[in-house]
Amino acid sequence: MIKPDRLDLNEKQQLHSRNKHRGRYDFQTLVRSCPELEEFVILNPHGSPSIDFKNSDAVKTLNKALLSNFYGIGLWDIPEGYLCPPIPGRADYIHYLADLLDDGEGEPRRGKPVRVLDVGTGANCIYPLIGHKEYGWTFVGSEIDHLALRSAKNIVEANHLTKAISIRKQSSVENILEGIIHHGEKFDAVMCNPPFHASLQESMTGTERKWKNLGKRPEHNDLNFGGKDSELWCEGGELRFVTQMIKESASFVDSVKWFTSLISKKETLSLCISELKKLNLSDVKFIPMSQGQKVSRILAWKFR
Repeated sequence: MIKPDRLDLNEKQQLHSRNKHRGRYDFQTLVRSCPELEEFVILNPHGSPSIDFKNSDAVKTLNKALLSNFYGIGLWDIPEGYLCPPIPGRADYIHYLADLLDDGEGEPRRGKPVRVLDVGTGANCIYPLIGHKEYGWTFVGSEIDHLALRSAKNIVEANHLTKAISIRKQSSVENILEGIIHHGEKFDAVMCNPPFHASLQESMTGTERKWKNLGKRPEHNDLNFGGKDSELWCEGGELRFVTQMIKESASFVDSVKWFTSLISKKETLSLCISELKKLNLSDVKFIPMSQGQKVSRILAWKFR
């Protein structure tokens, strides 16, 4: 077992160099792309245009504007209460995945030959949308929640992307890759943003803490970016989810080149690496990511 390769990129505090969201939001341009955003634009204490990030409708409308302006996604919406992800951080995962797939060529691989499986694509379908628009990749998204699956399919169909993105139902609460990857299929990569809480109570505690940081009391245990139970927590949290994915990956040695997952907790990373040591791997990497004060990391592994 080789020692994991840490791609620390000088412990960066900024988004990826190819990320289109490194600068301040240009609200004038965003409003032109999505006129409904105008009603949510306010002046922050510094006198600059912004939105109230405690307002879930404002956050969702900002996402609509970003997807329209930067990625040409004209129709995007999610059911009430479902996860409304921060676009810049989601784009970062895509760009670092592109670096991982470049095979040392120094240029990202583009076009249909690159095929990616997005585990738990969610009602928002963000990773396939950005990955296809940025690099022309094709995607399969898996989802266990029926309403989230229907929402993701609606977004794909509304934007005429059915030839590039397909959504599959995961019927088993126990499996992650099993039942999704078909016999003989090939993927360049699997990506995953796992539920990181271990219980409903832990999820609610995290929600209350984030509301406190935003300076507002929680309402109905919801957050400005939302999130259903299956999106925010599972039994055993991200550690159980990712270790299960690691175990299942051994059954798909010939199907997937790189397996990857986001890891939110440092302790999860070390425990997952211990689990990886049990496998016959050719490479393991972990890539730090950060957006402001939020720090995360990508764990990636491939077999011999």
